[in-house]
Amino acid sequence: MKKIVVMQPMHMYPDQIERLKKLGQVVFHNTFAKNSNEWMDRTRGFDVVCTSKLGLKDNIYKLENIFLSLPFVGVGWIDKEKLKDKNVIVTCSPGCNKEAVAEWMIGMMMDLARDFPNIIDTKKVTQDNWCDKIGLARKKVTILGKGNIGSRVGEICEALLMDVNYFDRGVNLKESIKDADFVLNALSENPGTIGLLDSKFFASLKKGCYFVTITSSTLYDVDALIREIDNGRIAGAADDCGTIIVGDSTDPYYIRLANHPKILATPHLAARTDVTCRKSYDIMIDNIESYLNGKLVNTL
Repeated sequence: MKKIVVMQPMHMYPDQIERLKKLGQVVFHNTFAKNSNEWMDRTRGFDVVCTSKLGLKDNIYKLENIFLSLPFVGVGWIDKEKLKDKNVIVTCSPGCNKEAVAEWMIGMMMDLARDFPNIIDTKKVTQDNWCDKIGLARKKVTILGKGNIGSRVGEICEALLMDVNYFDRGVNLKESIKDADFVLNALSENPGTIGLLDSKFFASLKKGCYFVTITSSTLYDVDALIREIDNGRIAGAADDCGTIIVGDSTDPYYIRLANHPKILATPHLAARTDVTCRKSYDIMIDNIESYLNGKLVNTL
């Protein structure tokens, strides 16, 4: 019987825990590893590892002869060529977070345009500037990336009567954004996207445009984003701070953005819903089950 380790708290549903136990001898860790050495020690003697990014990024290329089942999507940073000789197989959970993240992106776009955070429960309403708020209908939105999340966001934007445009492989980036009222960044992290959204990108945005992102900060120049907000080119931004540890409201990157008056920031919580939990752990267990049955699914 295979030995399976769950490396940190995962808040699986009871039926998911029971299903996992039927696949092998399972050890559940209810705390996070304090350091890389402890993280690696937890993997020793196990055939299957279930883990979040925390600890994995620092240690993945130290692993050997192991099967990784990851309950998340963003694996573009993993170099699969480095893992071949080490017999490390990586599977992930594509599409598990698309509903939740799409909801976050649409919600943030509405909050930026309509200023909902400041008018909810307000005690004072002025009548002279009500036309200043931006409605989404008939506005142009460019979605960077047409994967599971980008496609779902596009469907909702179309239902809101927006003019939807996508940037994907083979499309000119500058042309795709030049007329956009909103730019939504749903690109995956990989060698082709790291650093793609640089100072030239932000300087090319239409004046008054809004920028919304859920990706790793390795994809975009945050200093350039803030500079263009401060000089008035970009009207505002929303950022889920996708590089930080989930829920870490003490992270300096998050604090910097949260303190900016024209940026709506969340500490990497865009995907945190019951729907995501259900789907991500179901797919994680599906991947293990398929592996044990001699079939690989959702690999890099």
